Amino acid sequence: MQNDLVAALDIGGTKIAGALVDGRGSLFHRARRPTPAREHGDRVMAAVLEVVDELRAAPAWERVRAVGIGSAGPVDARAGTVSPVNIPGWRDHPLVEGVRRRTGSLPVTLIGDGVAVAAAEHWMGAARGRDGALCMVVSTGVGGGLVLDGRLYPGPTGNAGHLGHISVDLDGAPCPCGGRGCVEGLASGPSIVRRALAAGWRPASGTEADAAAVAAAAREGDPVALASFERAARALAAAVAATAGLVEIETAVIGGGVARAGEVLFGPLRRALGEFATLSFVRGVTVEPARTGTDAGLIGAAAACRERVRTEPEPAA
Repeated sequence: MQNDLVAALDIGGTKIAGALVDGRGSLFHRARRPTPAREHGDRVMAAVLEVVDELRAAPAWERVRAVGIGSAGPVDARAGTVSPVNIPGWRDHPLVEGVRRRTGSLPVTLIGDGVAVAAAEHWMGAARGRDGALCMVVSTGVGGGLVLDGRLYPGPTGNAGHLGHISVDLDGAPCPCGGRGCVEGLASGPSIVRRALAAGWRPASGTEADAAAVAAAAREGDPVALASFERAARALAAAVAATAGLVEIETAVIGGGVARAGEVLFGPLRRALGEFATLSFVRGVTVEPARTGTDAGLIGAAAACRERVRTEPEPAA
């Protein structure tokens, strides 16, 4: 199956990306559209199909043997539907059915975007060779996926490890998911920015108020920016420690746009983990930055798809 390709889709609240992925994790014939997240669900699906059609137009499409989709969640892999918290127009949306109409008889694998990151990092990233890992994406939202006993564990519906909506603050603010005090509400990029702005931080003139700007201010020693990242790091550490206590992971891999803050995030995260992960069997849990970068969703969707159709990925070069 060395010459076979997987058509991979990565669907999030900001972008819809697609690529053809080979057995070594190399990406070809990329396509991308912005996600019209606040528009009607049909418009979002139209953007997905534009990406699919662009991939289908590539000469290499004849080598495609399956389609893998990593989507913001929750997802329902059994029903082929998605209900992303950050795409209000999609509730129980039949995503797999819509993609199948364009791709014909090709098998389609649907997983949550956090599970896709876990698949990518276990195949060719920081979790490679690990028997137990939690892999998280911290960006516009917070997602996660699990590797247990050396294998990707998507769970029955494709959402296992979706810890962005675990409550770490019982009296915290309501979350769009319906819960309260969720990790996502404390650690996502928009949450970091909102907290910093509410406490008086302002971006430099001509600079957008985003998580990267807050991180830059934190590196310069701005106490409000530092405090906002500290709060986010503590929320992530609590979630990592809870996961380690449940399933005895060896490592937590953190990726996504917020992770690009570097030690502004990882320093307080590791310190807070030392406070929360105190039992003997979780003290050794390490925290590492993800290595597969912005392509993690595509690589992971392809990896999970190949596993499902029993075409094992070849070792990374």
